[in-house]
Amino acid sequence: MIHNLAEGVSAFTSNAFLVEGERTVLVDTGANFDIVAELHERVDTLDTVVLTHTHPDHVGNVDAVCDAFSVETWGFDPDQPTVDNAIADESTVQIGDGEYLALHTPGHKNDHLCFYSEEASTLFAGDLVFQNGGFGRTDLPEGNRELLIESIDRLRTHIDGSLSAMHVGHGPSVLDSPSDHVEMAARAARLG
Repeated sequence: MIHNLAEGVSAFTSNAFLVEGERTVLVDTGANFDIVAELHERVDTLDTVVLTHTHPDHVGNVDAVCDAFSVETWGFDPDQPTVDNAIADESTVQIGDGEYLALHTPGHKNDHLCFYSEEASTLFAGDLVFQNGGFGRTDLPEGNRELLIESIDRLRTHIDGSLSAMHVGHGPSVLDSPSDHVEMAARAARLG
């Protein structure tokens, strides 16, 4: 079961996905809202926090979550202050009941990761791609359009039309032909 705990929040935040299962995981913590109260409404324990990247809107609630649930964070770059443990490119991460392939996908930020489970037919795309062909900003520090396009293309080599769910960093999750939205993002990123 996947719940976006930031749904309906009007403050500036990313989405924050609680994935329940054998290993209860929070994918990104969001920022500027009381996520701890949202978590307590749904779960008694949390096993870990997995970060798509370390922009403030994705990690603003890290300290509150880690303090409340005595958990550590996992992300690509442990030199970042909000990352306790490293996730290597192409390593496997258990999120809920699924095994997810971690894909290093820079371009929006150097430490960006996507998590894809072929078995669960689910992708956590962070800020790489969004609904309707949207893609991550490249005008922030560490942003690089060419790298972003390479990362989207890399993601495209792993997913196909069987992908059934794409959970993104901002906006609604894509549950209807998400691979089409990734293809649109690949084209749109090349245009602008």
